[in-house]
Amino acid sequence: MELREIEIFLILAEELHFGRAAERLHVSQARVSQAISQQERRLGGALFDRANRRQIRLTPLGRQLRDDLRPVYAGLRDSLERARLAAQGITNVLRVGLHPINAYDLRAYWDTFRTCHPQWKLRFQQAPFVDPFATLRNGEIDVLLTWLPVEEPDLTVGPILFAEPRVLAVTIDHELTRRTSISLEQVSDFQHVHAASTPDYWYETYAPTHTRGGRMIQRGPVVRTLDEALTLTSVGEVVTLFPSHMTRYWVRPDVVYLPVRDMGALPYALVWRTESENDLVRALARTVRDLGQIVTQQ
Repeated sequence: MELREIEIFLILAEELHFGRAAERLHVSQARVSQAISQQERRLGGALFDRANRRQIRLTPLGRQLRDDLRPVYAGLRDSLERARLAAQGITNVLRVGLHPINAYDLRAYWDTFRTCHPQWKLRFQQAPFVDPFATLRNGEIDVLLTWLPVEEPDLTVGPILFAEPRVLAVTIDHELTRRTSISLEQVSDFQHVHAASTPDYWYETYAPTHTRGGRMIQRGPVVRTLDEALTLTSVGEVVTLFPSHMTRYWVRPDVVYLPVRDMGALPYALVWRTESENDLVRALARTVRDLGQIVTQQ
């Protein structure tokens, strides 16, 4: 198999849907189907059970091939990427996962790091809220920028980059939009989203279960992404707490953001797996400490 054929197979093995796989690969469904059929003819057996057109399944042969090819493909891809970077004078890459979406506000850190370490490259990706520290633990990223507290025995908490006030997102015609600011006491009767598979103490800081006066704040639907939370907010099913940079980075015609008066600023810091700390991680942490906390726009 060529590298592209392996990629097509592995992505289809993840998605188990020709349309979604084609979308990720930026090709037609026919191209995906053709590539898989050619692989099956070459191997002499079916890789996917297509009895259910809406949701295909891997056959035993397909599962075996997936498990065998995953590390091979990852190794080949990494080798090619290292070669490409080496040709540009880049000797290593620091992968940074982000929970906030205001990376542009923090460009002083990134620019300073690049200036001081031109031989190293920064690569960013949005980190999932579901099982938020999994990407650190499985080696997908090297550093995570997330809100505090983080109280995990295998993780090191580094310097704080910024801290922001809180806002409440509501649908455009919500009764709370008659106010210029609100308190948690005023919104405790409305449902808030709940994030899936997150440490209770960590999500409690982001979205408390009780007001300062002791009133319970209702938990509503479980969401897995920011998009899901905003969609439910826009139709009036929930209200959602966010850091204030959302008012600049995620403007929508169907959502209004209201300042929350009685919540402290939410701090965001670098976090990394203690046993995986290396020169790149230490260099980024040192850059943040040297520059100090950045005051973001409110």
